[in-house]
Amino acid sequence: MTTPDTSVIRILLADDHALVRRGVRLILDREPDLEVVAEAGDGAEAVEMARAQEVDLVVMDIAMPRMTGLQATREVLALRPGVRVLMLTMHDNEQYFFQALKAGASGYVLKSVADRDLVAACRAAMRDEPFLYPGAVTALIRNYLDRVRNGEEPSDQVLTPREEEVLKLVAEGHSSKEIAEMLFISIKTVHRHRENLLHKLGLRDRLELTRYAIRAGLIQA
Repeated sequence: MTTPDTSVIRILLADDHALVRRGVRLILDREPDLEVVAEAGDGAEAVEMARAQEVDLVVMDIAMPRMTGLQATREVLALRPGVRVLMLTMHDNEQYFFQALKAGASGYVLKSVADRDLVAACRAAMRDEPFLYPGAVTALIRNYLDRVRNGEEPSDQVLTPREEEVLKLVAEGHSSKEIAEMLFISIKTVHRHRENLLHKLGLRDRLELTRYAIRAGLIQA
């Protein structure tokens, strides 16, 4: 009995135009590590396919009948959190782009350059790396700068300044007693901050907190 090749990325392709699906399938199936295992003609069918088929990645159009690609993305990710979703669309549109990110998509690829970008985007998604076309990167930067100019707190600023202080000191290896003395707070308060950090960041222990602090630029590796 042969075992399935786990290195092959199993793809569900969802687009309401059969001709588009055929062209995209040709691009993907010629790669040894990519295989289209199912096709859907609209968002609702994509959700059903994701429920019935073992897939790793969904390549999803945005504008589809019955259920849009954005709605289907939310449904698929709720159903199968481990699946990755790429939006493949003709719309070079900032609103669609930001909605796709909010829905949980791992990337946004334009159909006009699918032959150039799609394969790389599929592989990036499976490495948990976002894939954005150049115009989308510009939109993200512009959106961020606009928020800063308007004095808005960046939405990803999840930690309070005090929590950042505690995180930095924990990552530097200080004990709770030392942190309490350095910040002029009680040991009980240090413990509460540490629990809040673990909960907010979805981490388990000091080692993971230290890794996060390095990534966030709070300490050097």
